[in-house]
Amino acid sequence: MSKPLRILMSQQSMDRLGASVSAAMGEHPYALITLETAVGAQRTDADVAFISREVTGTSTKHEIHPALQQVYTLLRQSPALRWVHIHSAGADRQIYLDLMAKGIQVCTSSGANAQVVATVALAGMLALARRFPLLWAEQQQRQWIPMMGERMPRDLPGQTATIVGWGPIGQKLGSLLQALGVNVVAVRQQAQAKSLAQSTAQPDATSLQMVTFEEWQQVLPQTDWLVLACPLTSKTRQLVNAQALALMPPGAHLVNVARGEVVDEPALVAALQSGQLGGAFLDVFAHEPLPKDSPLWAMPQVMVTPHAAGHSDGNETRVAKMFLDNLSRWVKGQPLRNAVG
Repeated sequence: MSKPLRILMSQQSMDRLGASVSAAMGEHPYALITLETAVGAQRTDADVAFISREVTGTSTKHEIHPALQQVYTLLRQSPALRWVHIHSAGADRQIYLDLMAKGIQVCTSSGANAQVVATVALAGMLALARRFPLLWAEQQQRQWIPMMGERMPRDLPGQTATIVGWGPIGQKLGSLLQALGVNVVAVRQQAQAKSLAQSTAQPDATSLQMVTFEEWQQVLPQTDWLVLACPLTSKTRQLVNAQALALMPPGAHLVNVARGEVVDEPALVAALQSGQLGGAFLDVFAHEPLPKDSPLWAMPQVMVTPHAAGHSDGNETRVAKMFLDNLSRWVKGQPLRNAVG
């Protein structure tokens, strides 16, 4: 008989998924180990680990709480560990980079919250387009100021949104924006040489244009909305710098639901202060939590959210389904989905 597969997960995940793990494993023997027990006993014999949302908790990749640090230490000290499935769409935390450097396979849950993130990004765009931050501030002051003259919002149809990253989030957001009449430019590793028009007979038809990262600055002068939905890589780190921001039309907007390090934050602050950028919806930052002394907090044209664009009560089920699918693939010797690298 095959050696039992030792699976490490939280007690909460074990209580929730125990029967489903059994179904995924089929006839293959296995043993479930709770993270809480493993940390307490310094048990380092797990073959597979499932890092669910409750494990990382409120820690960020910059500020790691002691309980999570103990889990990371355990993973680093587990010589039999061969595969880790994580709840997030990105694997740029240092722990995952360290594990991959040791030959341990890391799989993300990319796509699990894509619809959620896309709709949040859209909400941020609509709020900025309709000047909700300004209206909310005036509501607090009980001010009734009609949106006329220079305060008049622009029509959203006909504007251009450049989406950096054409994965599940970018594609879902692109579809939503096209439905609203927004022209979409997708920045991806390899561009497809085609432009998709909804109807060439309609003068207001939206289009989809694709460009590579090497070409992306060429489209910035026509970009009203720069939306970041890409992973953090050597190619995307500090991609949005002072030069890129200067190429955008005055009054353009930035939406970042990717990673804070994709943006040169001091350059972003300067562009907002000068008026080069008209506003920004920011869910991610160079350091998280965003320091209390950051000028971004007090800027009336900036909306700040605490890296929460992907949070929704249905994510847990979608992430678990991805893990269980990969677990079944693992025992069958099939390629895993969402493997990094």
